[in-house]
Amino acid sequence: MEGRKQSNYFGDVCDDQETSVDWRGKASNPHKHGGMRAASFVLGLQAFEIMGIAAVGNNLITYVINEMHYSLSKSANIVTNFVGTIFILALLGGYLSDSYLGSFWTMLIFGFVELSGFILLSVQAHLPQLKPPQCNMLATNGDQICEEAKGFKALIFFVALYLVALGSGCVKPNMIAHGADQFKQNDPKQTKKLSTYFNAAYFAFSVGELIALTLLVWVQTNSGMDVGFGISAAAMGMGLISLVSGTLYYRNKRPQGSIITPIAQVFVAAILKRKQICPSNQEILNGSQNTQRFRFLDKACIKIEDLNNSKESPWRLCTVTQVEQVKILISVIPIFACTIVFNTILAQLQTFSVQQGSAMNTELTKSFHIPPASLQAIPYILLVIVVPLYDKFFVPFARKITGEDSGIAPLTRIGIGLFVATFSMVSAAIIEKIRRDNYVNSGKTISIFWIAPQFLIFGLSEMFTAIGLIEFFYKQSLKGMQAFLTAMTYCSYAFGFYLSSVLVSLVNKITASSKSGGWLHENDLNKDRLDLFYWMLAVLSILNFFNYLFWSRWYSKSSTVPCQDTSQVGVFGHYSSKQIGDANIP
Repeated sequence: MEGRKQSNYFGDVCDDQETSVDWRGKASNPHKHGGMRAASFVLGLQAFEIMGIAAVGNNLITYVINEMHYSLSKSANIVTNFVGTIFILALLGGYLSDSYLGSFWTMLIFGFVELSGFILLSVQAHLPQLKPPQCNMLATNGDQICEEAKGFKALIFFVALYLVALGSGCVKPNMIAHGADQFKQNDPKQTKKLSTYFNAAYFAFSVGELIALTLLVWVQTNSGMDVGFGISAAAMGMGLISLVSGTLYYRNKRPQGSIITPIAQVFVAAILKRKQICPSNQEILNGSQNTQRFRFLDKACIKIEDLNNSKESPWRLCTVTQVEQVKILISVIPIFACTIVFNTILAQLQTFSVQQGSAMNTELTKSFHIPPASLQAIPYILLVIVVPLYDKFFVPFARKITGEDSGIAPLTRIGIGLFVATFSMVSAAIIEKIRRDNYVNSGKTISIFWIAPQFLIFGLSEMFTAIGLIEFFYKQSLKGMQAFLTAMTYCSYAFGFYLSSVLVSLVNKITASSKSGGWLHENDLNKDRLDLFYWMLAVLSILNFFNYLFWSRWYSKSSTVPCQDTSQVGVFGHYSSKQIGDANIP
């Protein structure tokens, strides 16, 4: 544990002696390696990767309905399950990176996996024999029943889709972590640049999303999904070129071995020593300062001395730093959980809101119609302008007032985003009621621009919550777990999208009656009650916000723990039962 990064409860770095290496495995040179120059190559990968995956994910529901011939609710679940799987697999990418491969090699290997998935999707969309016969799923006369994709055709589609999910899931957390690794957290100037990097990462994300939701979606709509998927493959290829181009400039953190084992050791040791008494007086712990929460885990640090003075197994005796890292990991889980409903709202904007736009007047001019999926570009047009201004002007101003390197504390930033997201669903519910009433009562279709506010409001909320969450997790600075912690932020997306699938099924089941199959049962939104579903999500969102206020205060109330005085703790950093007067309890 010596020479490694040690963190307090809030993740402030006490010591940054962890060495980084260059591409040859030699110690990195701070004048040649790292910094914003190196991070810019990772930002290139991020922009191209999100460009490719967003073009697929955000318009996937249209392809699944029109080409694969699945029903609306089933298609929505396919999309949300796909996106959810991407984000849950981020944990695998973070684990492999921190434990065995390192961020660079994880991105390179799984980047090619994602590329292969894009290529297979393009081939499947191009060849008629790999799709069901053409059929109009929107036909309402009931004379034509469309054949749903099954057997080999469905197999090819799902294999391609989940190759993309596997690759993207493992790449995503490492892009953020590897870029952030280019800055030293014990250097005040580098810490400020790290804050700038997080904003730059969201800017790159916004640029990629904007291009995907305008140019690439337009290509998919007018030239075919096969061409669109092919361009996604080309974008991913460009991203990999950007990644490899920065090889000579990266400062790389060595993988630490299994990150799961030290965590498991703490729990096992604490259980084995459950009969030991935790010391109540912190001063008698040889000057070591540890957090007061989860005191049960402190038992893993109690050293039981016997007559033979034999050394205890790591599964029976853990270091203080090791236990504190597990405490941090447990403590951030409630913050993580509070962002799940937020991402459930995001799921609606990528599924039902796209179909909502399809049921509206998409005509901009007589010769140009707006692709419904391109509506999601509206917030990113604004954010491409707002994010640089936010970092250039607001952050320095706020920094003088708050003293925070990022201007606003990450927890505050997350809370602002969660609160604002509620109004996205309020707007969506109101507009959907207006749209449906106009069509049902008078046969009129309102302009597609009426649903722009729900995308715009959510985009602003995401600027606060997404960046705040990533910064919050990364700055926990658990030894060798930056990529894994970053993956936890993406895990929130996964649970949000899975929750969306569950809610759709539950709502249909609960609201089903003899006259109808539920709020979201039909393929026709003019017969469904999507507005009521949106209102339900708005209520869940505001309740989730108050839940977040409770847990953020719970987290913040824990006192900051100063760096441990290693001169007094002893060479192993354990609590000694002999020194503190603890004894075995029969």
